[in-house]
Amino acid sequence: MINTKKLLTSLAIVSSLSACGQSSELKSSEIKSPQVTNDNKNIAADRSTTPNVVIFYIDDLGYGDLGSYGATGVETPEIDRIAANGIRFTDGHSSAATCTPSRYSLLTGEHGFRNNAKILKGDAPALIQPGKPTLASMFKKAGYTTGVVGKWHLGLGNGNVNWNEDIKPGPLEIGFDYSFLLPATGDRVPTVYVENHNIVNLDKNDPITVSYKGKVGDMPTGYENPELLRFVADKQHNETIVNGVSRIGHMAGGKSAHWVDEDFAQVFTDKAIDFIRTNKNTPFFLFKSYHDIHVPRLPNDRFKDKSTMGVRGQAIAQMDWMTGRVIKEIEKLDLAEDTIIIFTSDNGPVLFDGYQDSAIELLGDHKPGGPFSGGKYSRLEAGTRVPTIAYWPGKIKPQVNDALVSQMDIYASLAKLVGVDMAEGEAVDSLDQLSVWLGETDQGRVDLLEESLGNVALRHNNYKFIGKSKNRPSFIKSKKIRGGYEFVDQLYDLAKDPGEMNNIAEQNPALVKQFKARTKAIVDGKY
Repeated sequence: MINTKKLLTSLAIVSSLSACGQSSELKSSEIKSPQVTNDNKNIAADRSTTPNVVIFYIDDLGYGDLGSYGATGVETPEIDRIAANGIRFTDGHSSAATCTPSRYSLLTGEHGFRNNAKILKGDAPALIQPGKPTLASMFKKAGYTTGVVGKWHLGLGNGNVNWNEDIKPGPLEIGFDYSFLLPATGDRVPTVYVENHNIVNLDKNDPITVSYKGKVGDMPTGYENPELLRFVADKQHNETIVNGVSRIGHMAGGKSAHWVDEDFAQVFTDKAIDFIRTNKNTPFFLFKSYHDIHVPRLPNDRFKDKSTMGVRGQAIAQMDWMTGRVIKEIEKLDLAEDTIIIFTSDNGPVLFDGYQDSAIELLGDHKPGGPFSGGKYSRLEAGTRVPTIAYWPGKIKPQVNDALVSQMDIYASLAKLVGVDMAEGEAVDSLDQLSVWLGETDQGRVDLLEESLGNVALRHNNYKFIGKSKNRPSFIKSKKIRGGYEFVDQLYDLAKDPGEMNNIAEQNPALVKQFKARTKAIVDGKY
């Protein structure tokens, strides 16, 4: 048994989230380092009761996309190293099969459907409003300095953002002391970095305008200037061109602030390391959220020979390199034995997601979802079952753990770890599973809802119940993913049928009735 009283030292959580090309005009050295210090008077002198927490959240990484989970065509030595020396969970889940609801659930400890969370436009208002308890505000109660670096996609501002002024509310209004963001996604405008409340390197004489209603300014678009594109995009991704890639939405101005996609790995990793170095002597929480391996996949040239699968494989290699840099920095700072790493992804894999980048054609024998069916957007298991690894040198014993675990439970589990009592109504779907994350047991959740585009499915131990779909999204077919959106009830025994190929609902009416009732009870109430 692990004695948690002695283990509360330093915690890092890694989660799973793409990119080949030119060098950047924007160097990471030109971006200010985070000047965040913790002057909270309530910090305990004994650091053993105030562990550091670092969450690395990767984007669109499938269950089978790591070497330790069976990947072929790409190597992931940095992550495989922690998998071999920590807990490799085989049944770890994001809360949803798309990113905004999953991110919302991770940070709030509640299902996205409770706040109508869905994939947001790039100019959407803040989904998490000031006053809503978050993982960051919970850590603030324990005296932590808190920061977020990387992809956000949870909305900013009040719905009518003036990007040339202070942009708020945002992370700083919900518990974070520092933020350095990709404000939405790599395939959405605005294509700029936002540090704290302001766009980085913005020239006031060249103000930026963002529109999701129609064209603004004179920047080229994919539908008007296809000859400028580095690869072909679908209609949704065919608007303003930046860095040779058409995006979702229209934008004008702000040229000095535009990012170069190939620089993401360097810029975001440097910012994460700066934050850790600045706050290494005080308790800190860092949410390190990745763009990789989301589209557009434009990894740096250094990774062009790292995979046989083209840019998607190269983006996986880049993600592994980024993760390794942060882990090595933690080791360099002598924090390794005081650090737990939990690695997971915001949702399952997708190959074609708007850009013709040959991800399907170059896949080879690689299976992004491992033995599971579906992927991003899907109601099936690969939509939310993702790589999940817990690592704490000298504290967690190496093991393969089959417990059913959810990212939502990170909130309540870490609250227990740092000694914060949660208020009534806070993180309502988050369960205390600390003993599972520490490897003390393989008895995880019994029930878990899996959300996908307004629908929910129920995991009950090894059963998977998918109630009759409310709708069948038309775009799923273009993604070439088995969606699982059927107009009949589905029931699968994953112990015998991990690929969800044999629907046993008709043969088990009592179980269907039981699982329908349980699903409704959770949706209408809580676990």
